[in-house]
Amino acid sequence: MLLLSIAISALAVGLISLALIIALKNKQVNEVNAVLQQLKDSSEQTHILRSEISELRTGLLSIGKRVLEVEQQNQDLIQQQAAQKYDDPDAKIYSRAVKMVELGADLDEVIRECELPRAEAELLFSLHKKKGA
Repeated sequence: MLLLSIAISALAVGLISLALIIALKNKQVNEVNAVLQQLKDSSEQTHILRSEISELRTGLLSIGKRVLEVEQQNQDLIQQQAAQKYDDPDAKIYSRAVKMVELGADLDEVIRECELPRAEAELLFSLHKKKGA
């Protein structure tokens, strides 16, 4: 009887130990599953972020191209404007008038030679005097 009771006690301890081991194993399996789910979520998030970065890179390249095109157009316009400045007959008249003022011509001479109205010639002299002062 004693032997039977020891055997039953040993069996009970064994069953309790087995139950604890199974519970511990289930807990570890649940933890591993949770870690695997986090890894899967992180992987999906990484994939989404890579796609977004790729889209941003493509957008930036497109914007860069447009900026370069606009800069080229700006340079072309600057060159066209400079060319028009020298092709404009009125600009030549004013350039000649300024040169005459710089060389010391008087108001009446500038009016006569450049065919400028008196008010414009006076304004030209006034501006030239301010630059010289």
